[in-house]
Amino acid sequence: MFLGIAYLFQSCNSGESLTNIEFDGNLAPEHVEPMFWWVGMKNPEVELMIHQKNIATYAVTSADSRVKIIADKNSDNPNYKFVKLNLTNAVAGKVPLIFEKDGKKFKLEYELRERHLNPKEMTGISPKDVIYLIFPDRFVNGDTTNDSIEGMQEAKSDESLGRHGGDLQGIINKFDYLADLGVTAVWLNPEIENDQPHESYHGYAATDFYKIDRRFGTNDLYKKMVEKAHEKDIKVIKDIVHNHIGDQHWWMKDLPTETWIHQFDTFTKTTYRAPTLFDPYASDYDKMRMSDGWFDTHMPDLNQQDEHLATYLIQNNIWWIEFAGLDGFRVDTYAYPDKDFTSKWCKAILDEYPNFKIFGETWVHGVVTQAFFTDENGMNSGHDTNLPGVTDFQLYYAINDALNNPQGWTDGAARIYYTLAKDIAYKYPSNNVTFLDNHDLARLATGMGNNPTKVKSALSFLLTTRGTPMLYYGTEIMMNSDGEKDHGYLRQNFPGGFGGTVDKFSESGRNETEKDIFNHTKTLLNYRKNSKALTEGKLVQFVPENGVYVYFRYLEDNSKSVMIVMNTHAESTTIQTNRFDEQLKHYQSGSDILTGESVELSSMSLGSYETKVIELK
Repeated sequence: MFLGIAYLFQSCNSGESLTNIEFDGNLAPEHVEPMFWWVGMKNPEVELMIHQKNIATYAVTSADSRVKIIADKNSDNPNYKFVKLNLTNAVAGKVPLIFEKDGKKFKLEYELRERHLNPKEMTGISPKDVIYLIFPDRFVNGDTTNDSIEGMQEAKSDESLGRHGGDLQGIINKFDYLADLGVTAVWLNPEIENDQPHESYHGYAATDFYKIDRRFGTNDLYKKMVEKAHEKDIKVIKDIVHNHIGDQHWWMKDLPTETWIHQFDTFTKTTYRAPTLFDPYASDYDKMRMSDGWFDTHMPDLNQQDEHLATYLIQNNIWWIEFAGLDGFRVDTYAYPDKDFTSKWCKAILDEYPNFKIFGETWVHGVVTQAFFTDENGMNSGHDTNLPGVTDFQLYYAINDALNNPQGWTDGAARIYYTLAKDIAYKYPSNNVTFLDNHDLARLATGMGNNPTKVKSALSFLLTTRGTPMLYYGTEIMMNSDGEKDHGYLRQNFPGGFGGTVDKFSESGRNETEKDIFNHTKTLLNYRKNSKALTEGKLVQFVPENGVYVYFRYLEDNSKSVMIVMNTHAESTTIQTNRFDEQLKHYQSGSDILTGESVELSSMSLGSYETKVIELK
């Protein structure tokens, strides 16, 4: 520590002169988080977590009269101090915080910045958008110099569960490709530091919440990536994790409090049984195991009931929004953290950014279980989640059932009908994010038995039904997977993103089937952008008959309507359309948006597993 220098200085923009104060040095803690904050936030308070040996033995005061210390709390670990500031009257600049011990004074200058985001101008993500999910390590290697970083535990390798070298620069390099395809938002699997010894590529075992993993880039490059995306009218969604961290997180070497993580005498795993959270008959033991048990041996489970941890997580997420200019959050393992915390967290984010998009991962079974986690669901739980939307696993199960299983009273095409009929359980069903595959599931092509017609039919459904649709990277070229081996095969490199002779980002690099799927996807995406019927219209569905499912998206004034006819049978079929007269009576003719051909509305013929998307004239 630099000692023995007396400082005569002007207090940070305070207008008050501090003279004749001797400082014995500058305080340089190992961690001060958040590293900086902003003036003019709706919530004028920020709590600093300061980590340094024996910091709890210091008294702290503010040398800026406009920055008030409203709480100075120590934990059961003397190496941490939690200092809460009120910034109601603060201005941007450096705030001198004075730490005193044994008659000596040390200065810590905390930076406050001007806000650059205007929450009223933020549009967030809506059903008007189509999200493209990118696995950063497997998309494009745009900077080979960061493939391996000295001092980090895992270097680039060819193993399926190893790091392959994809990075933020690679994503920036492909924004033109994404804009041309027609997507309007990207969701990246976590980019923050995962300095774990094994499988660190996936991003879900954080070791530092405030740093982009150096093998992906830097915090500044991440901010630049968001700016470049916005220049292409592409929004950015950050994937965040509240439930757990990696066991190599810097906290684990010196926990802020004993209650920071859930601890047991022996390793205790979660039950993954989400219904225990609302089951009126559930035992306390089962509820505890669900929320407090660990996801895996190398993923310590965070205890959001600890007030300082709860504040830390909320502030960290707000910090990333304000720093990078984000448009939305996808929340991993949403069902597992303390449900009172997640409700408080949602409210805090939306109070600060009312138009911000939030959707939680709810990998559960049953519409009731899924809908429980959504805002104003009308259930008798007595719990207000404040969560706008979820990942719609129930509709994912339904479309797979429809195209792969025999027809039945509730199976096959009927499962789509029954699933959507249960939208009564949601206040805002269109806030749900719909999908056909993701980083944890077999790819669409694999799930559809590599049948191109099934793949196109599923894509047609995804991009025309209610909700905010999400495409997994590579689905547009019918990328395959082999989930029987390991998760790395669900997250293969995009061909052309890592060198080699084949580049499927380019039309010349695709085979005929891949061209067909790509053009199908691109046509639907770009049509959808300009179709108010699909992005803003109502949905009416008809009970499936003989494996044929028919629904309409339409504007109330009948100025725009799209008819979707899905044959979920292996056999060709012809249907008569008279039972759809309540929708068809307003229109004279139709046009197939995928072929451009005119469509006779009185009867229609469909091939095996074919889906027609018809604009009504």
